[in-house]
Parts: sequence; structure tokens; C-alpha cells
Amino acid sequence: MPEIIDLSQEIYAGMPVFKGLPDVKMEVHVTHEAWEGIENPKTATPAVYRLELSEHSGTHVDSLSHMAAAYCEQTIDTMPLSMFYTRGLCLDVSHRGLQEFITTADIEQALSKDKLTIQKGDTVLLYTDHYRRHYGTSAWPNGPGITVEAARWLGHQGIAAFGVETLSPGIPKQGNKEVHHIGGEMGYTHYENLINLHLLVGRGYFRFIAFPLKIRGGTGSPVRAVAVFE
Repeated sequence: MPEIIDLSQEIYAGMPVFKGLPDVKMEVHVTHEAWEGIENPKTATPAVYRLELSEHSGTHVDSLSHMAAAYCEQTIDTMPLSMFYTRGLCLDVSHRGLQEFITTADIEQALSKDKLTIQKGDTVLLYTDHYRRHYGTSAWPNGPGITVEAARWLGHQGIAAFGVETLSPGIPKQGNKEVHHIGGEMGYTHYENLINLHLLVGRGYFRFIAFPLKIRGGTGSPVRAVAVFE
């Protein structure tokens, strides 16, 4: 039997989101008791929830259209499903702390340490342990991020995507916008708000699966990201 490791955050009302994005709201739309016409019920068991959230809430993938206006036609519903079903590898860059840059040298050293190589079409996950260290604290928005140069280096490897535990792939106001632009320019995407990456480190390659919702014209989508070890 394959081992399936969940890499996705829970979605719940009031969960942390990137600054400026809509808050996640979740409330009961109708209960079973209401459907059954029970008057003065002693219980209220949810039958349907109403959700309000942006495409970029929780564990999610960005469309290329999100990267910059120049790529506006490459919305999430047009991106090939093969981008979200790939070989995966997870690299340990957990020595990088709050608002520290993850460099190309960091990535190359992590590859060498675990005797891994990046092939065209791979998804590269970057383990920083930021989720376990800081989720739900005031430090959560201040995670490490990759440099512009590292983003371009990853693009030259032909990746489908890379993934991070943080709210953004780069450090806000210190290259994050440029990291997004490079992804659009070079035709790869990224995942944000991943969890459980500590369970992948040192274990080699796995199957990475993180299909988006088919949102017409979407700029991204929440995903149920998983790593599968056969």
C-alpha cells in the first residue's frame, strides 16, 4: 500500500492569510434539523456550510495569470493537469530563519547532501520548518523566502513548480514580486502554505499531487497537496 502524506493546511474561519487578501469566513448555511422541519430542535448539525475565501487561501497554487498582467490568459483552468501531478523532492533548508533568503547555494547544497537531482517537470519543495515553528504566532508572516536569482535558477532546471511552507515564495518587499514575475516568465508555478514537509526530508523522490479547482478564469486555487511514497 502506498504511504500518502497530507501536505495541506486546514481551512477554517479566521485562518491566517496573506496581508490584504480577504479573510476566510465559514458559517452554517443549513442544518439537518432545518431540512427535516424540526421545530425548536435541541441540536443543530450542519448539512451545508457557506464558505467565503480567496483563491489564495490556505495551501494553494498560483496560476501563471497571477504572476503578472502579461500572463493574464494563463488562468488556473487553462494550465495543464500534468503540472500538478509530478515527481517531487523535498530539500532541507531549515537553517534559514525569519526573513532570511534561501539562495541557489542553499538549494544546491541540499541536493548534494541527499544525493538528489532536479529533472524537467519536477516539483521542488523547500522545508524550512516555518510552519511548526511559527504558525499562529506574530512571526508567521515573516518567513524566509527564495532569492530572485534562486527563482531563476529553478526555472532553468525546467521545474513544474516549487513549494514553500510560508505565506509567500519570496520575502515581501524584498523580491517577492520579482519571484512571481520570474515564474510567469519561465512558465512554472509555486505552492504556498504547505505543511508536514519534515516528513519528506531525506526520503528521496515521491509522487507529488495537488490538483486545483477548475475555476473559470481563476488566478489560483486551494489544493489538497499530498506526497505519495510507493
